[in-house]
Amino acid sequence: MVALGALGLGACGSSKGPQGEGSGDASADDSGSADDDGSTGASASASASASASASETGDATADDGNDDVNEEGPIGFDLGGIPDTPESSCEGPKGGGGGGVGGVELSYIWISNSQQNTISKINTETMEEEGRYYAEQANGDPSRTSVNLNGDVAVASRNGGVSKFWANPDDCNGNNTSSGAADIKPWDEEDCRAWHHAMNCGSNRPVAWTRGEWSEATCSYEDAKLWTVCDGQVLLLNGETGETEQTIPVPNGQTFVYGGAADADGNFWGLNSYSNIFRVDHEDFSVLSFPTPIIGGYGITVDKEGRPWVCGGGAVARFNLDDSTWTESGGNSGIGGCMTDGDSTIWHSNPQGLLLGFDIETLDVVDMVQLPEYVHGISVDFDGKVWGVGFANSNAYRADPETDDVESYNQLVGAYTYSDMTGFALSTAGGGGVPQG
Repeated sequence: MVALGALGLGACGSSKGPQGEGSGDASADDSGSADDDGSTGASASASASASASASETGDATADDGNDDVNEEGPIGFDLGGIPDTPESSCEGPKGGGGGGVGGVELSYIWISNSQQNTISKINTETMEEEGRYYAEQANGDPSRTSVNLNGDVAVASRNGGVSKFWANPDDCNGNNTSSGAADIKPWDEEDCRAWHHAMNCGSNRPVAWTRGEWSEATCSYEDAKLWTVCDGQVLLLNGETGETEQTIPVPNGQTFVYGGAADADGNFWGLNSYSNIFRVDHEDFSVLSFPTPIIGGYGITVDKEGRPWVCGGGAVARFNLDDSTWTESGGNSGIGGCMTDGDSTIWHSNPQGLLLGFDIETLDVVDMVQLPEYVHGISVDFDGKVWGVGFANSNAYRADPETDDVESYNQLVGAYTYSDMTGFALSTAGGGGVPQG
């Protein structure tokens, strides 16, 4: 690890609602664009200390559609990982990933090539690209990806539309599927696209799988659902068909939901860049809303205790479920994603490309790895490597926090992703219960 020397941390969507349902053969012809704005101008400079001071901001308020939602008693903090996955006699790739141990399908990172309207499937062990697929029929502008515990991916396109792709070729509809970056099959001919859910949106960014339930009979996770947001509507999609099962209005009127993540219980945490985060209950679909911290927030993830985090510009903030307050690292607001290692560290890049590892309890910086450039997206793979995706360029990096070794992949096209690109965050997230206070 790098010796911890000096470190100082210093377009609104359309009003149109979601349209269309998912099917294995459905296609979308969307128009328009919704580009992500931002600047890497925020700075973090060296100082005499490697720790960031943690501060509290409180008095968050709840905007709830269910008056009884806060009367459920104390929070039951669940551990991260998947402790209840039974010992299995299943063989082969299915069933991997329980408790943060990836199987064959979970040895991939899925990165959107926004400029090319495609998504890349890169083996996290070999760093070889094994497939590239169109995310939309045309003009999709894909960004966020989410990987379920079977390794299958869903990708949301900013202009509207979500597509699911199978990771295991044996699950596909046939053998006509991409083999890599130079082999992109035509939209209607790709056999590993499971379904496409067409939507007419000004902004379709967040996408987040729920875990589903382990099945010994099929050696896989079943009944996983998919959260996404189309303008002012949160949608819960059927993971097998892509059909809409539930629609919930985003709270507090003005909306531009930039990111989302699910906890272990399937509850959805959304980050509305207009000033709040919100929680949609997976069981009764009630909604709670809370102000964002001082740093604002750009990326969002959930830790092993089920606590949501937001990040940007080299700073992170943790939402405390026991009293609905924020604990912040200090530093400037800005852009960029973050993810935990499933244990005690959350990773985020500052504008100079320095990967910062914050302790999730103290928010002190406990580790650093220097990358060649600023990385917009952060993801952790099932071998504990930290991945960074450049800002709308061709580069992705894999860093080993134990050795500080950094390797690169440079065949992307206008890449832009900062969500759970591997499925590791979903596999290690906890279920923290209903926020109190």
